[in-house]
Amino acid sequence: MHSAEDLENFNLLSQYRHGCLISKIVFTACELGVFDLLLKSEGLLTSATIAERLGTSPNGMERLLEACVGLKLLRMERKDDRALYGNTDISSLYLAESSPKSQYSYMMYFSDISVPNLCYLKEAVREGKNQIEKAFGKPAKNFYEALYRSEEDMKKFLNFMDSTWHLCGTDVIAAFDLSNFSVICDLGGAGGALAKTCISLYPNSNVIISDLPKVVDIAKKHFVSSEDHQITFHEGDYFKDPVPEADLYILARVLHNWDDETCVQLLTKLHKACKPGGGVLVVEIVLDEDRTGPLEAHLYSMMMMLHTEGKERTASEYNVLFNAAGFKEIQVKKRSVYDAILGRK
Repeated sequence: MHSAEDLENFNLLSQYRHGCLISKIVFTACELGVFDLLLKSEGLLTSATIAERLGTSPNGMERLLEACVGLKLLRMERKDDRALYGNTDISSLYLAESSPKSQYSYMMYFSDISVPNLCYLKEAVREGKNQIEKAFGKPAKNFYEALYRSEEDMKKFLNFMDSTWHLCGTDVIAAFDLSNFSVICDLGGAGGALAKTCISLYPNSNVIISDLPKVVDIAKKHFVSSEDHQITFHEGDYFKDPVPEADLYILARVLHNWDDETCVQLLTKLHKACKPGGGVLVVEIVLDEDRTGPLEAHLYSMMMMLHTEGKERTASEYNVLFNAAGFKEIQVKKRSVYDAILGRK
């Protein structure tokens, strides 16, 4: 006789077991253009019409659409014995590529890079080190060298990075009052979404995006308009080259890529570059002190082990890094997704 607890646990394990399948269903619908087609449609469409317009088999599309209804990503209405499909709000807002808040690039990054590389997670756990060479099929000094194989790959990655800040950027940049920092340098600022958030919230500020020359080139071509006069670029490797003079340095999703020693080296470099009163704003998902959550931090920590030398950290662990670099006044503010840590000189 099965108890209620048995059934509850079975359902929980089923969710975990089917996690990759659910992800692939969402990725497939995104990549085939289902959500964009329905966003632009004047009304609900049949599965046959959707299949014809997107160039798929009618049977395959019908099953995909029904699965998306089950996932509450699509809605279905019946009329004259026909099933008609349309987007739910979450799909129109976040999964259609054409939406201003689109997470399409985020989904495609996970589909193309993260999920395929998870087959090497067991080796990463056994060996305690990243699996870049196996995952990308060639030796590389770090994850970014392996990832930036072409201009198109770089463009996809910058879109992935920026898509997060379209939703969470204001939340983390508004965590502290940064109005006294007139010159802000976003190290590894990629496509400039966080820089644009800074000048939107603090219109008297100027932001320097500091990144590798090839990344800056892509950002200028595709992401930051020449009309954004408050945003300028600095080409260089912030580990090897001098950093621009600034009142505040932003490290958003940077430190979790590196081991403690490398983080301290970078923070020490920024401490020396800071004038008294200057600071560093770190944006990461901060682990709870008892290390039981949030789950998102644990998931990303596993991804960091797979691809990098880094990990997610607790607030006290970030305090140790900041203190070792010379920063004394350190504040941590938990936010809805990414958290903000401000260290001042």
